This record gives sequence, structure tokens and C-alpha cells, in this order.
Amino acid sequence: MTIVDVAPRVARGEVKSETLTEQCLSQIEALNPKLNAFITITAEAALKAARAADKDIAGGRYRGPLHGIPVSLKDLIDVEGVRTSAGSQVRVDHVATRDAVVTARLREAGAIFVGKTNLHEFAFGTTTEDSGFGLARNPVDASRSPGGSSGGSAIAVATGMSLGTVGTDTGGSIRIPAAACGIVGLKPGWGEISAAGVVPLSRQLDHVGPLASCVADAWLQYNAILPAAQRAAAMPKSAPLTGMRFGVPTGYLFDRLDADVERVVSGTIETLRAAGATVTDVTIPHATDMAAIYLHLVLGDAAEYHARTLLARPQDYTPNVRLRLEMARYVLAEDYIRALRGKAVIAHEVDAALEGLDALVLPALAIPAPPIGAATMPVKGGPEAVRTLMLRCSQPFNLSGHPAISLPCGTTHGGLPIGLQLAGHKGRTPALVQTALAVEHAIAKAG
Repeated sequence: MTIVDVAPRVARGEVKSETLTEQCLSQIEALNPKLNAFITITAEAALKAARAADKDIAGGRYRGPLHGIPVSLKDLIDVEGVRTSAGSQVRVDHVATRDAVVTARLREAGAIFVGKTNLHEFAFGTTTEDSGFGLARNPVDASRSPGGSSGGSAIAVATGMSLGTVGTDTGGSIRIPAAACGIVGLKPGWGEISAAGVVPLSRQLDHVGPLASCVADAWLQYNAILPAAQRAAAMPKSAPLTGMRFGVPTGYLFDRLDADVERVVSGTIETLRAAGATVTDVTIPHATDMAAIYLHLVLGDAAEYHARTLLARPQDYTPNVRLRLEMARYVLAEDYIRALRGKAVIAHEVDAALEGLDALVLPALAIPAPPIGAATMPVKGGPEAVRTLMLRCSQPFNLSGHPAISLPCGTTHGGLPIGLQLAGHKGRTPALVQTALAVEHAIAKAG
């Protein structure tokens, strides 16, 4: 069920918000014990809000396409009167006193909050294995990771526990789980969506954005969480691929891929070409430096935020996240400043790569969802650490601040989802969504 399909029926009174909310809560009750997508379930408040939405809609007070739609929020995002755990026992008693900005905007749009989703502790990981509330499991194969850090959010949408969700993305944490679970994840441009009321990982790199069943649903949520003056009156219309121009960032971003990922993504690029798009190779000259630039920024920012609690309550962190934060204490100021300069270089190089193009096209995730507990995965060129592989293709656009979106483009021979990533121009997220709609249509037609 997609928001874009059901919303008109809710508006006409053919489908009740209470019914939709009950269906999502039933899915949570049935599947959450196995998949562990939710940390907090707000069933009573959700049903009360759904009944109020039905009353408003029946009375002619319809607010728009999210009115009465059950959604979830990553448990970094404040909801007044509800715990914000950040996936950590460090914050087990923290109850938000006000809504985050994105929560308030969704509430204004009439969305119904069914709960707060599980995540890698403090968003400091890519697998949602290290959570103070237990690991989460991939809905396609429960022996595998759902990706992270917004793993619970992706599970919720993929299984119908909520029809939409909002997550965060510091190095790929929206796009990675979207790719691993076979849904859509949109990282807007840096600063487009307010992060006020969201527990930070790195204030230099954090982005807030939606995960959804389709590109249109991602747009509806994205548009709702923008400042009111920037919202569009209508969804971008899908344009034909004929005449669109794509760039493939060869080299680093394609050098270390799983064989199935390379096969499916390369095949999808050929599908775009066959549909009339122009595809050319482009380069990001300092791509090989991105991991080091990212590491020094995220470690430095995380060390600053966690300094007090790491001293006072080290035992309340999960072991792996605590280890990363202990390492973070030793980032030198000169390395941090150097990384800031490197970040600006990457942003300039992505701008240059995009010149004259509609979008860059590349994998969203270098590997399919890894087995839970796996330290390495086989890729072209030999095994590599899972964390490194999962960040490899998504990191560039957190450093550069460009909008990027992951959408499903196929599966491995074993049936695991594979995600295609599109990255667009700064300040032109609606244009990227328009391009993604066209690509989504082409993939569906080819499949």
C-alpha cells in the first residue's frame, strides 16, 4: 500500500485513518517480535489521533495527502511526551518536552505517529546490530542486517508497519537501509530539512529525510517537512528519459562491488541508455580520500557531543559504539580542520561531475544486506570490512551536501534487494525527484 494511492481514498472518506492505523499496529504486533523494528509503539495515541483525523476529514477539514496516514519516526527524533532513546541505554529515561521541527511539520500535515523505530546506537553504525534495545533483522531474510543506521525505519515501511517514515543520514543511513530492504530512501540536500530536535551524530554531515515505498511517497513526506514557504503545490511530473543526461562516477565508486550489485546496476544503466538517456563517464578525482575525510569529521563531532556521558556512563553504551567513541577522543584538531577543507574539495568535485547532467548514477550500496555478525564481505578485488563497504557509495554526498536518492533496481540471484543511487544538483531536490520518478518507471517497465 502506498501513500500516493491511498491518500485520495482517505480524502474521500472511502478509507478511514483508524482502519489504516489499526492495520499498521497489527503488523507491528505480528512482526516486531521477530524483526525488532520499533523501540516504542504509541498505539493508544495513534488511534486517538486517527479518530480525530477521520472526524476532521468528514467535516471538510482535509489537510493534504499525509492527513490520516500512519507514519513512524527514527528514535533520534523528538516527539513531545515520548522517549527519545537514540537506540541507547544512555538515554533510556529521556522523554522529549517538545516536538522536533520535522515532527511538528508532520503533525501539522495530519500524519499519525505509530511509534519510534530502532537504530544503530546514536546512529553510529551501518547495520542496526549495535542497539541498546536489541538488533534489528532484515524483512527479506531475517538472518541478515536491514542496514543502518535507520534500519528499523526501513523495516517498518517494507513490511507495512507504517506507510512512511523519517530517518537520518550522516554517511548513508537513509539510503543504505533503503537499498538493503528494497524501498526508497531520499537524502535531501544538506540543511534543507531542519535537524532541530534530532539527536546529532555529526552536525557537519547529518541530514534528515524520508524512507518510503516509492519515489512519489518519498516526495509527499519530503514536501511536508520542508519549511512552509518552500513547499510545492504539486508533485513533480515524471518526464521521459529521452534526452536526460546521466554521469557514471567511474573508479573508486565502482571498484569494490559485489558481483550481483555490479551486474544489476550496470544492467539498469543500460536500461536508461536504451530508454533514450545519454550516459557518460565522469570522475571525482579525490574519491579515494573520502573515507578519511569522513572519518575525521564524524569522529570529531561525535566525541564533542558524547564527551560528558562517555565519562559518566561508559557502561551504558554498546561495546562497539563505545569503542568508536573512545577512538574519537584522539582526533587531532589539525586533522579535523584538514577534513573540513577536504569536504569542500569533494563538494566542488561533485559539482564539476554534475555539470551539464541531470544526475549521477551509481550503486546505493556496494553489497547486498550482509549476514548479521559478518565482519567482511566478498567483493571484486577481495574481502573488505562490512562497515567500509556499506558507506563506500553513499559517503560522497554527505560530504558534498548534494541530494541523493536510493531506489530498488533488482535483486541478487538469492533474492536480496539491490539499490540504485541518483545524486543531483544542490538546491534542486525536486528536479532529482522528477528524475527518480522517470528512472523508477523505466526500471518497472524493464522488469
